[in-house]
Amino acid sequence: MILSDRSILQAISEGDVVIEPYDRSCLGTNSYDVHLSKHLACYVDEVIDAKSHNQVEHFEIASDGIVLNPGKTYLGSTVEYTETRQFVPFLEGKSSVGRLGIDIHATAGKGDVGFCNHWTLEISVSQPVRVYAGMPIGQLIYFRVEGEVEVDYSCKKSAKYNHRTPKPVESMMWKNHF
Repeated sequence: MILSDRSILQAISEGDVVIEPYDRSCLGTNSYDVHLSKHLACYVDEVIDAKSHNQVEHFEIASDGIVLNPGKTYLGSTVEYTETRQFVPFLEGKSSVGRLGIDIHATAGKGDVGFCNHWTLEISVSQPVRVYAGMPIGQLIYFRVEGEVEVDYSCKKSAKYNHRTPKPVESMMWKNHF
């Protein structure tokens, strides 16, 4: 079941959802709008190796924006830091962003109960497009969890994305055993 605006407000007041900074005007009927931060990153090497810790180059979006080009993976992040304690957060792109040919996540749209961080965006574009820091980029939707969670994400020893940072985080696939 998706939380309504009133349910999201109640979850915030009870500390089960944290959004910083919070702006009431970003609350929709059943979602909360998040914004593109000034932080971007791209992988340094042309070939990315799933078994290696691939290095990224971090850079910032200037006030006049930046043009993103097809054929490259851009890692971005949300301005908003979020926490969820009782709900499963899903991040989806806004329809206005999709209509510009921008995808904000390749596969990682679902968060976990206990996820506490800025969201890293896996941005790709279908044609060159100029983006700006602070622009609305996506929306968070919250789902109720059936049953009690045994160990939330923030307490898992295997969690790879628990270090709080406003910058996008590269893939930690190399920490898996395969």
